[in-house]
This record gives sequence, C-alpha cells and structure tokens, in this order.
Amino acid sequence: MHLLRKSKIGRRRMLRGLAGGAAVAVGLPMLDAMLDDHGTALASGVPLPLRFISFLFGNGVVLDRFEPTVTGAAWQLSEQLTPFAAVKDYVTVCTGMRNPTTSFPYRHHEGMTAFSGYDLEIDSAGALASNWGGPTIDQVIADIIQSQQSTLIHSLQVGGTKFESVVNLGNTPRVLSCAGEPGNLVPKFPLRDPRAVWQALFGELVEPQDDDGLRLGVLDVVRDDISELQSQLGQVDRHRLEAHVQNIAELEHKIAATPPMCTFPPMPVHLNDEVNGEEDLVLTNRLMADLIAYAFRCDLTRVASNLFCAVANEAIMTQAGSTSTHHHHSHVVDVGYHLNIMFCMERLAELMQVLHETPDGEGNLLDSTLVFASSEISQGWSHSIQRQPIIVGGHGRGYLRYPGIHHQAIAQRRPGDDVTAAGSTTDILLTLARCFEPSHPRIGAGASASETPLAAILA
Repeated sequence: MHLLRKSKIGRRRMLRGLAGGAAVAVGLPMLDAMLDDHGTALASGVPLPLRFISFLFGNGVVLDRFEPTVTGAAWQLSEQLTPFAAVKDYVTVCTGMRNPTTSFPYRHHEGMTAFSGYDLEIDSAGALASNWGGPTIDQVIADIIQSQQSTLIHSLQVGGTKFESVVNLGNTPRVLSCAGEPGNLVPKFPLRDPRAVWQALFGELVEPQDDDGLRLGVLDVVRDDISELQSQLGQVDRHRLEAHVQNIAELEHKIAATPPMCTFPPMPVHLNDEVNGEEDLVLTNRLMADLIAYAFRCDLTRVASNLFCAVANEAIMTQAGSTSTHHHHSHVVDVGYHLNIMFCMERLAELMQVLHETPDGEGNLLDSTLVFASSEISQGWSHSIQRQPIIVGGHGRGYLRYPGIHHQAIAQRRPGDDVTAAGSTTDILLTLARCFEPSHPRIGAGASASETPLAAILA
C-alpha cells in the first residue's frame, strides 16, 4: 500500500516561492510520506485529522416531505432528501428532537440554539433582535483542535445568498459562527465572495509577474519547489501531487473567471448592485465547496461553516424555479417553498459530494469529516422550533454509524405535527464535539446544556 515511499515529510510541508519579493505558499494533500509506516497516523504519531462543517438553511422544511417514514438503518430517502442519493451512506437524519431553549419567543431566532446549546441574549435593538449567548459548535470544535494541534487557519466562515431579513436584527440571524465565552463573544461574519475566501486561505494575495510584466499564476511561483518535492516522493505520492497541482490550476481558473461580487462589510447589512433574484447561488456554492475541500485536504483549517441561507431569508431563488422571496413562500406554503427547500438540500448535498470526491489518504474527505446542518425552525408557516430538521453527514473516521441511520426521538402524533418532540438537540452537538475530544464534559448552559451524547448515532 505504501510502496516506493522515499522519505518522510511533515504534514505542514508547503510549496513555497517568491514573486516580486512576496512569499507565496501552497498547501499539499495528504501524502504517504506524511504517514507512519502503518498509514494510520501522521509520521509524528499524531492522529489523522478530523474535520467539521456546520451548514444553515433558513425557513425550515415541510416535515411530511422531509422526515423519512422508516427509522433505523433501513430508512429510505424522503422526497426532500432525494438530493442526497449519491452520499446516502454518509447521512444520518435526526427527527423529532426537542430544542430545550428557554430563550424569548422571537420567531426565527430562538431555534438557533440548536447550533450552540446556549439561550440567546436580547439585543438592545429591541423586538426581533438577539445575539448569541455562547460559542457555536463549530467554534467549540475549532478550539479543541487548536489545543491539540494548531492549523494555519482557526476556522473558515463562508456564506451563500446575501439577501437576509431586514427585520430580524442582532448577530444571531446573520452569523453562524460565534467564538469565545459568554460575556466575551466574537461573532465571525461569513465571506460570500469566493475570491475573498481564496484570499483568506492564501493570505495576502499577490499578482506575481514575470520579467515581461505578465501575470503569473500561483503555481508558476512555486514550480521549482514542486520539482524539488517530487524528487523526494515515491511513485504513488508523485501521482497524488500531480493531481493536486492540476486541481489547483483548475480552481484558480474558475475563480478568475467568476464575475465580481460585492464583499460584505463588517456589519452584514449591505446594499449592492445585484438585484435580488439574479444571484448565481449554484456557482457560488460550488466554489465554496471546492475551497473548503481544498482547505481541508491541505490542512489549512479543519473547521468551516456555511451560512448558505440565513434565518427568515428573503432571497428570490430564481435558480430553484421560485418567483418570490423564500420567506414569503414559507408562509403561503406554495410550490415555491418546496422548490426552495429542494434547492437548499441540493446545495448541501453538493458540498458533501465534493468532499466525497476529494481523495484523502486511502479514503476521501467525507470519511474524515462531520457535518451538522439544520434550520432555525421546523416549518415556515408555524415557526415551531421543535422537530427542527437535522442532517448529520460523514462519520469522522468511523466515529458515527456508517451507513447512516434515521434517528427519530419521537414520532409525530398526527400528520404534519411540529410540536411533539423529545430528547435534546444539544445532545447531538455534544456527540460531535466528543469525536474531537472524548472527554469534553458538556455543551451549552442552563436548560439547553447537555452532558449526554446521543448514543444512537455512534458507531
């Protein structure tokens, strides 16, 4: 399996070069030369990396078209879960879960406790305004990772549509990542321009030029280092490096060809020249998925969040076939609502498929990643925060059950019931955190806290 490996190299090895006095660095994929003799850990003895992604799709689902009818391992994809057919084995669906928050009843807000386990705080802006009450699960996991083995980038925050609700205020509806401790929290706003994400991954981007003033690609700058590294690698690793270089070239070309997008300022209340309904969310999401996969594969970071569709989202998802804002469709419960939900599921499924298609050692990135995806409410017209749709993806190197299951805490009492619930959504968060630190004591605080992982989804 690990034949022709010529020497050991560190996981932090990067391709480096100089252009106009500026340093350029390009990360590497997992190579055999980075592993121990058994291929089960890094050469230094440190465990192989685990990754995490959180994903938000606002305005809920239609429970009778989302929740599978069969529980356990024999579950089948429901209508609104059909986009996950290609990665179904990596999907666990959790339904009937109770959100234990005692936060104020502000619609489209309190359900976000499902991403943190902390009650929200009332914002000084007044009605329909709240802030995170504690760190979100992605930041808890990012801190755990940094305490064990730091990555170059603590965590990556990306987003999709920029047409958020102008009524729902505070940072809870606009931020999926919040770091720190209660009383000293720092919201991490998402980057919605793939070029900005590219720049965040590579540091200060330069426009390297040759002696004739022609623009150089990042690969041109590190070409000498690529040649030197190839001489140190075995045949298998050389092929992996060649494929990795080709992927970077293709990704750089795709991003360079993308039309300019407005970058949000620090406060995500932004008017730009794009008309609602003309966003290319398919392209944006695909580029974000590619960039996350690149960052994971090269170990630039192991944690990412995608605020694809914020709470009470007002985007007109023309690419889904809908004609009004997503929030409006969720209230009238017409065909546009279903189309938008399917569109969001397709984008999440695409992210998982990109991870599945990206090699990582002897497997793929979805083998070493955990995904937590949910919405702030169960169904748009009711605004209930019980039975929120929860999708857990990946299995974290055998930590979660594989193939995945449908875990139902409690069945609906009647068709369309979005009130009956049991267990705790925070139990799922603790389960995911313990993949990264088995002794992690608890997630959240107060009534929303959990010290009990959800054993049903464990391998």
